[in-house]
Amino acid sequence: MKTFNLPDLGEGLPEAEIVSWHVKEGDTVRVDEPLVSVETAKAVVEVPAPYSGRIARLYAGDGDIVETGKPLVDIDTGEGGAAAPAEPTGSAGADSADEEFRTRSADSGTVVGAMPTSDELMEETAIAGGSRRRAKGRTKAAPAVRALARRLGIDLKSVTATGRHGRVTADDVRARAERPAGRAGRQAPPPARLPAGTPEPLRGPRRAMAQSMSASRDSVCACTIFDDADIHGWLPGQDITARLLRAMAAGCGVEPALNGFYDGDALSRQLEARVDVAIAVDTPEGLIVPVIRGVEQKDEAALRDDLNRIKTATRERTVKPEDMRDFTITLSNFGMLAGRYATPVVVPPTIAILGSGGIQHDVVPVLGGIEVHRRIPLSLTFDHRCVTGGEACRFLAAVKEDLQKAA
Repeated sequence: MKTFNLPDLGEGLPEAEIVSWHVKEGDTVRVDEPLVSVETAKAVVEVPAPYSGRIARLYAGDGDIVETGKPLVDIDTGEGGAAAPAEPTGSAGADSADEEFRTRSADSGTVVGAMPTSDELMEETAIAGGSRRRAKGRTKAAPAVRALARRLGIDLKSVTATGRHGRVTADDVRARAERPAGRAGRQAPPPARLPAGTPEPLRGPRRAMAQSMSASRDSVCACTIFDDADIHGWLPGQDITARLLRAMAAGCGVEPALNGFYDGDALSRQLEARVDVAIAVDTPEGLIVPVIRGVEQKDEAALRDDLNRIKTATRERTVKPEDMRDFTITLSNFGMLAGRYATPVVVPPTIAILGSGGIQHDVVPVLGGIEVHRRIPLSLTFDHRCVTGGEACRFLAAVKEDLQKAA
């Protein structure tokens, strides 16, 4: 009997929701046959069976949330012996099945079958689905654990790590918070009382959004500046979203300080030459943020092809996990729905997000007279810990200049 624990699906998130089981207790499966579909931050992922055998026990049902490393299923492989007791996340018992899953995951990058995995720890979290992985020689903790420690006012250096390879787990942080706070931290405030009723657990993209927004609240020093791009001179047939993407690439070319990542613990930044733009897409289930890569190398036709592709994938919920992480900057084209200006939220470890409001018809002074021009409202939020006001203004000025070109 072998216990298979929910593996690290390569997104840096500590949990997944069971969408549907493809087997039931008593069924026989072969290795690599579909076992269960789970939903992570932004995608539904099909997890294959790690062994051949008979399904002895399912530890969770449809709609349940399972933590990474916790028991998912018992499989009777015919080798005899009882299933090992459930181990906490990061324990040696949880690692064996994960390791076998990783060993067989040579086809990383597919949605169906093996998923990209890693033993590296992410230094910050990102949203809506994704962030850059970078191993650090400091306190080892997953992004959700770091966010939890910030919320509880716990210094990770004061926590005794019990996880694999010296990793600090969520249970370690909670155990530290339950001890007298002293000078090392503060006690968490009591939870707010909710009105009577049946609470609805956040699931899927909406749950991931909540986690990412909490991480941003706890770490980013956000500053937002506003301006308007006059598009009165646009030639007919201009693609607004493709033009916005092109303008962002132009802004990154003039001022690269907003295109990359910031590590608040190490006080270091990593700027990128390639512009990989995450586009916030509104769905009934919550916010999904797929990525268009290498924007600076593409013309408007290629950008439109990418936009159509991610629009279809988002609608059909087939966006791959690798297509929602490692973005360097974000675009929120909220004006397609409503609104003029906003204070878009930067998702760490990225540095900036550009918001585009709905096109306005404004009265503007022209050579002693007045005219009505079409203008795009722009809202740029940046992390003031690593970006100066001058850098942000130069970036926004370059975006505005490119948008105001006729074509």
